[in-house]
Amino acid sequence: MRFFGSAAFVSMVLSLGLPGGALAASYDFVPAPQTDLNRIYRIDRITGEVSSCQYGLQEGTIGVTLCFSAGEGAGAQIPGEYGLVASRHEREGGVFRVNFRTGEMSICYVFDERVVCTPQTRPSPAANSMAPSASTPSVSPGTGASPQRP
Repeated sequence: MRFFGSAAFVSMVLSLGLPGGALAASYDFVPAPQTDLNRIYRIDRITGEVSSCQYGLQEGTIGVTLCFSAGEGAGAQIPGEYGLVASRHEREGGVFRVNFRTGEMSICYVFDERVVCTPQTRPSPAANSMAPSASTPSVSPGTGASPQRP
């Protein structure tokens, strides 16, 4: 039997019992843009679940890897094609979670030893480039949200 092209190769691999997910990477990794923070974020490209790890000092050792699991809003989302994007803001400890299929975005950061993310959203279809620019909304006191938390 002769195989031609990549479709035949994929068919052969699947017939050998290897899961289709074994052909592609499941996670992407992005560093926090904050220049004095050694934190890396990880995202599951299909589910959008976000976690994070960083180096920590521990007396009498070479150090430890501190990891933060998914907390509020950072867990699995509706299956999609997710990625992480770091801003260029040198003091920003969080990253943007984006869904490349829907255009939705949220902001994720470490808070109380867990990764938390704001609800996913996207600009309204009514918004366009001809609309007058509005000032950036500020976070109301007492909401517990702060995009600058490291």
